[in-house]
Amino acid sequence: MAAKFFAYFVVVVALSSVAKSDPDLLQDICVADASAGVKVNGFACKNDAAVTEADFFFSGLAKPAVINNTVGSVVTGANVVQIPGLNTLGVSLSRIDYVPGGLNPPHTHPRATEIIFVLEGELDVGFITTSNKLYSKSIKKGDVFVFPKGLVHFQKNNGHEPASVIAGFNSQFPGTQSIAATLFASTPAVPDNVLTKAFQIGTKEVNKIKSRLAPKKS
Repeated sequence: MAAKFFAYFVVVVALSSVAKSDPDLLQDICVADASAGVKVNGFACKNDAAVTEADFFFSGLAKPAVINNTVGSVVTGANVVQIPGLNTLGVSLSRIDYVPGGLNPPHTHPRATEIIFVLEGELDVGFITTSNKLYSKSIKKGDVFVFPKGLVHFQKNNGHEPASVIAGFNSQFPGTQSIAATLFASTPAVPDNVLTKAFQIGTKEVNKIKSRLAPKKS
């Protein structure tokens, strides 16, 4: 009986550990040491003696970003790359600024749910479920909207004035995959015959899209 109980206990513990998104902290802080050269799920911890207040501070979200691109939006991240003190804490922020008519194109965050708070302006936002249902809404200053983890979503400034949001994530580094750029601007490139069949378009159209999404040469 004791052996069966122990086996059951081990299975329950194993399943619960798999279900959790992040393990509990084993220390107060684990400031990211990006120069450690150690490959772990996250970053190795900086020596506590080398940690300063600056590791927990970032002022980059205070002002609107300068927008100079074809989609009309800029995302400014405040994740573990900008704030090393976020390592192992499972949270991060971004600021997104939009010109009138600007779009944050359809994309996903494979490691996080996103929640946005509108600082200024009006936006059309939405996400698509795996059953291909669109949930969309027009939101304005002071409103909040949630994009579930891993689902394709977008935001578009539907007003005549600039717009801005603050986005929160339950990951120190949520990751972003822009759908168009992922498919048409990857390295190495996705084969043309895959894209022509998937989108039911010709090779000329594929090449035209690729040329528009190709990174600008400096």
